Amino acid sequence: MAVALAAFVSGCSGNGDGDGPRADRSTTQAAPAAASDLQDDYQKVIKDVLPSVVQIDAGDSLGSGVVYDDKGHIVTNAHVVGNEKTFRVTTATGEQPLGAKLVSAYPEQDLAVIKLDSVPKGLKAAEFGDSAKVEVGQIVLAMGSPLGLSSSVTQGIVSATGRTVSEGRAGGGTGATIANMVQTSAAINPGNSGGALVDLDGRVIGIPTLAATDPDMGDSAAPGIGFAIPASMVKTVADQIVKSGRVTDSGRAALGITARTVLGDDYRPAGVAIVEVRDGGGAAKAGLRPGDILTALGDTPITTITSLSEALAAVKPGDKERVTYVRDGDERKAEVTLGEM
Repeated sequence: MAVALAAFVSGCSGNGDGDGPRADRSTTQAAPAAASDLQDDYQKVIKDVLPSVVQIDAGDSLGSGVVYDDKGHIVTNAHVVGNEKTFRVTTATGEQPLGAKLVSAYPEQDLAVIKLDSVPKGLKAAEFGDSAKVEVGQIVLAMGSPLGLSSSVTQGIVSATGRTVSEGRAGGGTGATIANMVQTSAAINPGNSGGALVDLDGRVIGIPTLAATDPDMGDSAAPGIGFAIPASMVKTVADQIVKSGRVTDSGRAALGITARTVLGDDYRPAGVAIVEVRDGGGAAKAGLRPGDILTALGDTPITTITSLSEALAAVKPGDKERVTYVRDGDERKAEVTLGEM
């Protein structure tokens, strides 16, 4: 908030006419007004959106969710629901927990939809924004239940867009590699997962999913670096689950292989060895076979399963990509038409 206030003050003082005392009075009058306007914006957004953010009790863990429609569908992270099929959902009004059941989870994108057993009167669906219009520097609010503290709100800015992030499996993560994530400085803590990242127009622009960790600090959380799945992907996945009970069109590219990371002579990751090639997949049609070691996709070096996942996250099904691989000690290349995950 201090940064935003400073920006308003700087703008007002820059409009002075050179008269020192008059400019000072103008700044003094404008600063409280600007601060009040910004506070009013925050409070309006919180009042409008927080009723659409819920706490999800998934047995051994607590997370957050966002009301998706007036039929009781709630979108959240797949790692929030875990292996559970039934849940207790608490709304922002603090009423008694409501029962809910899993509709479907899509771990590949770390998203899931659950549905309330009965829809309470006045349940309000959130409004989702356009991810393409998200800009670095815009103010955002993160809403959820960090550490079990329901209906909590933190604020920050959009720090970056278009991030590709690989989620670990430790602590219940799905191991998903997710493209086009929104990076934010708003605090994302355990329990915020599945909640709402909201702009000052009251639209959900992302689902907070994970915070960065610092390997040099024992993988402790890196403050001010959090990531949210963009609203466009949330809507794509949730719409399919609500309509069909599952994801029918992932929009994510795949080679059609099962593989593992291999180490080089220096005991460092050196590529991805194909363990199995699925019949009819892109790799099979390109002549790849078990034992081949992938070292590049297009111009992107491949050293680990994670780097392969990140490279595939940047392309689309149907794209033609050059694959570099090693077979019997010889480097070879093949053109692969990518399939769908």
